[in-house]
Amino acid sequence: MYAAATESLIKQAREIKEEELQRFCGRIFKQLHTKDVSGDTVDSLQRLSLIVSATKYARELPSDLVMKLQTVLRSSSCPEQLQVLSSSIIRESSPPSVHSLCSDPSHDSRTFSYVASVVLTQAGNKEDVMPLCHHLLKSLESRLSDGQISRHTLPILSKMITAYPEILTDDQVNLVSRKLVDWLRYASMQQGASMSSGGFFSGPRTRQPAPLTEVDGVVVGNFFTVLCVGQSYTEDQWMNMYTFSMIKSWLLTYDTDGTTNTESDDRSEVDSSVMSMVSATSSSSRLLPPKERLREKAFEYCQRLIEQSDRKALKKTDTELQKACIIESVSIMDIICGEDPSYVYRAFPCIKALYGRLNGDLTYARALLPIAQFYLNHSETAAVDSEAVFCQLFSHCPAEQFNEPLLAFEFVQFCLLNASVLQDRVANYRQSFPNLLKFLAWNSSGLIEEFVELLPSLIAPDTAIELLHTILDLPCLAAALDLQQRSACYHASDRTTWDQQGAKVAACLDAFRQPLYRGLFLYILRPEAGTGDTIDRLKMLHEILADMAESPRVVRCAQVVPVLLQVYFNTVTQKADEKMMNQMLLVLLERNSLLYNIKTFNVEVQKVFSTHLQALCRLHPPLIVDQSREILEFASSPANIYSKEDFYTHVVWVIGEYLSVSYDPRCTVELITSFFESLEAVLFEITQVRQSASPPSFSPRLITVLMTTLAKLATRSQDLIPRVSLCLSKMRTFARSAPVMACYSEEDTEEIITRAHELINLLKLPNVAQFVLAPSAGGDSPRWHRDTNASLPQGMRAVSGLLHRHSSFLPT
Repeated sequence: MYAAATESLIKQAREIKEEELQRFCGRIFKQLHTKDVSGDTVDSLQRLSLIVSATKYARELPSDLVMKLQTVLRSSSCPEQLQVLSSSIIRESSPPSVHSLCSDPSHDSRTFSYVASVVLTQAGNKEDVMPLCHHLLKSLESRLSDGQISRHTLPILSKMITAYPEILTDDQVNLVSRKLVDWLRYASMQQGASMSSGGFFSGPRTRQPAPLTEVDGVVVGNFFTVLCVGQSYTEDQWMNMYTFSMIKSWLLTYDTDGTTNTESDDRSEVDSSVMSMVSATSSSSRLLPPKERLREKAFEYCQRLIEQSDRKALKKTDTELQKACIIESVSIMDIICGEDPSYVYRAFPCIKALYGRLNGDLTYARALLPIAQFYLNHSETAAVDSEAVFCQLFSHCPAEQFNEPLLAFEFVQFCLLNASVLQDRVANYRQSFPNLLKFLAWNSSGLIEEFVELLPSLIAPDTAIELLHTILDLPCLAAALDLQQRSACYHASDRTTWDQQGAKVAACLDAFRQPLYRGLFLYILRPEAGTGDTIDRLKMLHEILADMAESPRVVRCAQVVPVLLQVYFNTVTQKADEKMMNQMLLVLLERNSLLYNIKTFNVEVQKVFSTHLQALCRLHPPLIVDQSREILEFASSPANIYSKEDFYTHVVWVIGEYLSVSYDPRCTVELITSFFESLEAVLFEITQVRQSASPPSFSPRLITVLMTTLAKLATRSQDLIPRVSLCLSKMRTFARSAPVMACYSEEDTEEIITRAHELINLLKLPNVAQFVLAPSAGGDSPRWHRDTNASLPQGMRAVSGLLHRHSSFLPT
């Protein structure tokens, strides 16, 4: 969130009127024509930069001001602050003509970089960038005395090829590749020259260049890399660093047509070791085409970086740089091996040794991801077993580093990128969903979009039900992870520190450390699936964690559960068999009353349950008979109405819709009668009219659904029609009673009375009622609604005619 003052400034910038903006631009135009740039000019440009960047749409500035800003931007004699502000304003305003900016590119490196940033932002197609591209390539070929232009060339070139990869011809790609090889491999080995003051009485003098050192202080004995340390650097050393930073994107863009053709693949399969030996020699390397030579030198560079990363750094910043270089080096080697499989046999010894060194060191957890990617891509080529790598990756990283946001994001991205391969080749991928969901439980707001995409790949037939329970318990997992973190930070003996967490959290921390509840927390924090779908003492766990229900992390986690449930059910219902559907229905009936008590969480989850209960029964109607005992037990309890009315209403609806012999021949008269009697008793209990009765706490919709379901069941066992008619005849008395009138609106009471009248009239014609209230399984086909020769429209017309002719059918 912005500070109040900042928000006020942004609001003012967004609300400025067009006339006021034009006047303000006119004042700036006059200020820019003065000889001396004052602070007022800088302040005005800063305000204009805020105005044009505060809105989503581009502001249109006066053409004369835009031309003046372009002049300032292209003038190397202007102060850099003015160039920065001019570049920012032009980028955010309506696109000017980029051709005028590229017409005569400046040879000043600073000015050229600012102009290039505007051109790349405003360019609409490749032709707009072509003059800039020609100037960049020309600067690469030239050997200017100051050398400054080249340092700004590579970042601009990298951004350009990312936006327009087809802008370079093959000859130009070869030119750049040769330059990259020179910078990457042949940078100087001495530090850059630095100026010394020379003392008080003498002028400045140039120090003799000192040798570069490794991160551990040893003098460099091999070629220069980004891990070589010095007080200052030469221009070619800076170009070496820039080259390494862009080599990955360059290889991905322009190295796809190197040696990865059929001939080279066959050659590598026949004698890959011989090819590796030949390509490793310097003489043969110089004879390679530019793209292949760049690949060779990049591979050697990455191998050297991995060797350097094993040194003990003297500074913490160098240690972090070593980690970053490992990640980038392994990724580049992975790309090279993908383009030329002969490199796989040279790379694997290095990658194996690196994994053996980093495995078990949590500070290098992020570096394990590119190593795992390398194994995933090339282990089959090299006939290397990768099971141990992925077992370590999925079992330890999420469990021990779930609270590292960057690792969490990169880990989930790795799974998304390789989901199909992981499902087929990594046995413990789907078994590790309890661990993977720890990332989401801790970083729910930041990873929900990724997990919506990832979740379908985690669903397997043998663990689908356990995954459903785990999703429902996700807020409990968030609370348990929070307690685990707090417990690791504070000792049980330090009661003062514990109490500072708050009385509620302190009580939960006490419970977390008690042996009595250890089994509950071990299950909820389990690293992999297979120990059981859920636990018997789930209600006890909810009670233990009750004081954590208002924790912001737990609340945010609870908000993502309904979204995940939608994805889960939409995926499972497409491929679930009869057994799994029966299991899911039982979970819906069981877990709707076993949810972590968080505000609005239960209501939102039950809405999802209600929707997918209908979907399950529509896909497999025999579910009602298969689980008749559990459904009957649920529906016969009026207590379920008051705590979970929406889900209860849907259960009653599916009973009336699918409990029919037309869907399942096992649906006997006895079964229909048992359901009828249970629902009849529920309707009688909740609609009793007593003087002391309190207003109903349920909606009129529940009453109408109960009445309709009873009528449907009666048409399938017509001996029940008198009983349901008697029950329906009492609805007017119920709807007109004082407690109901005080609670329901006039429209609600009329709805109940009208539905009761319609059902009574329909039941007076049992055969017609059976046809209308209980259509066959194919009754939802569009043909029933279009074909006038079909029996359903005829039946509806017959019923309408009878009801209109015999007004005595209508009860008074």
